[in-house]
Amino acid sequence: MEYIRFGNTGMKVSRLCLGTMTYGKPTERWPWALTEEQGRPFIQKALELGINFFDSADMYSLGASEEVLGRALRDFARRDEVVIATKVFHAMSPAPNDRGLSRKHIMSSVDGSLRRLQTDYIDLYQIHRWDYETPVEETMEALHDIVKAGKVRYIGASSMYSWQFAKALFTSDLHGWTRFVSMQPHYNLLYREEEREMIPLCRDQKIAIIPWSPLARGLLTGKRSKERNETIRARTDEFGKMLYAADSDFDIVDRLSEIAVQRGLPDAQVALAWMLGKPAITAPIIGASKPGHLEDAVAALSVKLTPEEITRLEELYVPHRVLGHG
Repeated sequence: MEYIRFGNTGMKVSRLCLGTMTYGKPTERWPWALTEEQGRPFIQKALELGINFFDSADMYSLGASEEVLGRALRDFARRDEVVIATKVFHAMSPAPNDRGLSRKHIMSSVDGSLRRLQTDYIDLYQIHRWDYETPVEETMEALHDIVKAGKVRYIGASSMYSWQFAKALFTSDLHGWTRFVSMQPHYNLLYREEEREMIPLCRDQKIAIIPWSPLARGLLTGKRSKERNETIRARTDEFGKMLYAADSDFDIVDRLSEIAVQRGLPDAQVALAWMLGKPAITAPIIGASKPGHLEDAVAALSVKLTPEEITRLEELYVPHRVLGHG
């Protein structure tokens, strides 16, 4: 495993982060989620492979993902040796204050995540989306206060517009509050709009970049096509269907498969190698739900694409409307 400095901090993380949205319990919204018994072996295997970075969110299976991750890390790892990330924003109940980025919700939510994760502190606490109803000053001061209280080590953000992220950074600097150290954007071979503004902004500000969905909800594994959706998740993931539906997306999937065949490698390894070769990327957030997923991802660290292969992968890209901020 390779390790890398996390943005402008002194913390080191593995070049791959295990996302735990897949683990928790099946629900109407998450019918494809694995049970705790099914998910624990993947967390254990990730640790054995040297992955020390784990990402969750309070809303994944309405807290069950954090509970599974917390119990597994308690049983399989030493707390100081792992980096735990989780997120806040989405509704956790029908109650009007149990959502968003108000001071009230952040203060309640961080305590809930600490309890479910069975830990005294969260290494990286991220805002899951931008809150249009709460002043950014209220959000940033609340995040600063939970850092100073020792509940959180670092704060980060996820999908939003570049102007919003810049506004949050400016607000923190203006008041001397804790700054965001990371951005978790939607970024992969099929969706590269973040290359226009967000990634250059992050590079300029020395912000760690930890993309979600680096394999485009499984499309970049070569196991799915426009006509063939074999997994439960592929059939029921309406959000994923909205993200990847353009004909050009599937042209890129076909091109990826061509290069993978020429290399004698799985499609997923080539797609991850493309991303890992981008100097701005800190650690893609990968999912794992079947045997071999983690081993394939780690093997991608050793794959170096040629400039010609990179050009072939990128030349079919067609600009997209903004996707993934909702």
